Amino acid sequence: MTIRVLSSREFNQDSGKAKQAANEGPVFITDRGRPSHVLLSIEDYERLTGSAGSIVDALAMPADQHVEFEAPRMDLDIRPADLS
Repeated sequence: MTIRVLSSREFNQDSGKAKQAANEGPVFITDRGRPSHVLLSIEDYERLTGSAGSIVDALAMPADQHVEFEAPRMDLDIRPADLS
């Protein structure tokens, strides 16, 4: 894994170069000489966060899990509309 460092100016002038470098490892982007951002490939990001699935997969409940839920009854004062 190769770590690259680019200044904000270099990143702005050639973002394609930064994206290519991110395929080989993280790219630190500096602002006034101090690291401010890190560019990662999506594969590295998913490996780091452990989130290779979609948001739908993350929110889905296991098929064998049963949740009991009974919605509370609402007592609304509803009167029929006068349509005459």
